[in-house]
Amino acid sequence: MSVMDTLPDLPVKAILPALGEALAQAPAVVLSAPPGAGKTTLVPLFLLDQSWRGDGRIILLEPRRLAARAAAGRMASLLGESVGDTVGYRMRLDSRISARTRIEVVTEGVFARMLLDDPELTGVAAVLFDEFHERSLDADFGLALALDVQQALRDDLKLIVMSATLDVERVAQLLGGAPVIESQGRSFPVDVRYRERASTERVEDAVTRAIIEAHREEAGSILAFLPGQAEITCTAERLAGRFSAETIVTPLFGNLSQKEQDAAIRPAAAGTHKIVLATSIAETSITIDGVRIVIDSGLQRLPAFEASTGITRLETMRVSRASADQRAGRAGRTEPGIAIRLWHQGQTAALPAFTLPQILSSDLSGLVLDLAHWGVTEPSGLAFLDPPPVTTWQEAKVLLAQLGALDAHGALTARGKQIRQLALPPRLAAMAVSAAEDGQAYEACLLAVVLTEQGLGETASIWKTGCAGSSPSAATAPMPRANWPGGWPRA
Repeated sequence: MSVMDTLPDLPVKAILPALGEALAQAPAVVLSAPPGAGKTTLVPLFLLDQSWRGDGRIILLEPRRLAARAAAGRMASLLGESVGDTVGYRMRLDSRISARTRIEVVTEGVFARMLLDDPELTGVAAVLFDEFHERSLDADFGLALALDVQQALRDDLKLIVMSATLDVERVAQLLGGAPVIESQGRSFPVDVRYRERASTERVEDAVTRAIIEAHREEAGSILAFLPGQAEITCTAERLAGRFSAETIVTPLFGNLSQKEQDAAIRPAAAGTHKIVLATSIAETSITIDGVRIVIDSGLQRLPAFEASTGITRLETMRVSRASADQRAGRAGRTEPGIAIRLWHQGQTAALPAFTLPQILSSDLSGLVLDLAHWGVTEPSGLAFLDPPPVTTWQEAKVLLAQLGALDAHGALTARGKQIRQLALPPRLAAMAVSAAEDGQAYEACLLAVVLTEQGLGETASIWKTGCAGSSPSAATAPMPRANWPGGWPRA
């Protein structure tokens, strides 16, 4: 019996034969499939049976650790196995793989490191870029490197770019005119309603009010999108004591432990309902069973780099239309649902079509450092969907030269090689290298890990300590450690 015969009857299954035919003839394919189509779990499993794979591994890239663990767990369960057998995952400070693993679910930053350390991608038959529409810096960088490897070293390497909302024609052109395959979705009708928030009303107050009304008038679990951890904490405090024991309020954001995140996405027990307070982490890649009501604040918090100061700040901004549609779609995954948007209906048309790619708004020092290791000193040396901004690129080169990582020609120095070997933002890596020269390597490395690893800094305790009074404003909300100045995290 082939793997195809054992796959669940999800919408993407109908296009798998066409996908197989396209990959047999072309080195790259673009797959467009709406949320709930099953692309994340069914496509990698289908590829196990393809003759061109041989015994090569399949790498599935996910934008977040939560999504990587969930995808690996789902695929393993479909095979009747445990994670770490045929299907495993690999991420910073955590991996479950074995000699038997043939599908590796990998976070985007880890994949870039894998490729830089092994340019031939030894033993890898295919790389799948899931949820590519999120346009993280790691995903753009990883695709540019993979295309370079495919063209120069591995013409047998298969690349698949998958997304629910994506400018497929641009991506197909980047992939050399790759065929585009579209899958239908499986979603139920979603009744989109608008409840405009007054300009003087705090986000957490508006979301709290909408949750209480929806809980009173509708049945089913609720997923509420807020811009960040601070607003989630304050909303939870406002909801405390409002519901019976059959309704559970749970947070979902990046700084939570794996156990806490898994609890948030686990289906509600029989006879109970859940109210999940989430950041954009719940927008794609994962499914929270039982949710039929979505409440959308219309806001998200993203890092923005200021080239003039070299500082990365978190800014609260409106979501894109694509993100708003993704969020609303979460209400119709298993039955007809309701999406309540906390803005005026006329404002939807003014939203940007897509979220700005990170490569256009991020510190590029880590990218420039890794490209110097790759032998590329100018962005034109690789095929990026959106080229890095010239100003930001030059600022990054100046910084790296000041740190002693690049020479006058933009090539990697001996000190730069030491800095790049550390899985840290360049500034912190340079600090660790300098401290090692003074015999203080342990203290410097410990400080660097605390500053970069989510959950080890002081913001990890916000959920547990609660919201003291009013929540911070959008402009002064606490900034996660992973987004401190110094470059983009490697995982």
